Amino acid sequence: MEGARRDIKRRAALAPVQSIPGVSLGDERSFPWLGVTILLGLGFLAGQWIAWGELRGRGFFVNTNPDSSFVYLLTATHAVHLAGGVIALLWAGATSLLHKPVEGRRIVIDVTAWYWHFMAALWIYVFALLAFVK
Repeated sequence: MEGARRDIKRRAALAPVQSIPGVSLGDERSFPWLGVTILLGLGFLAGQWIAWGELRGRGFFVNTNPDSSFVYLLTATHAVHLAGGVIALLWAGATSLLHKPVEGRRIVIDVTAWYWHFMAALWIYVFALLAFVK
């Protein structure tokens, strides 16, 4: 996500120069950071769904005991937040595929990156809290 954010920031900075007649920045190709991030997010959601199926297959249900309830609560909360991030990523991907103006794409990608960075910081906090309580 950070790679996509940096790429669109660079493109937005160069956009005014491209509008000058006779100025060409060349035919540059960039890595599809946003597409890779979308695939990773969807893959993680699919993996979590598979993991829940494996837990159910081994008799680990929500109502088995308080520990299992907490595991399901924590992972379901994570899945909901991850799904929100994937929706934001899909929106950012749609603005890129529809070739919206670069400033509009930059705003969408920046907001999406802020969301993902916040989620990373939140999970670091959760893991630190769990380690502290232990």
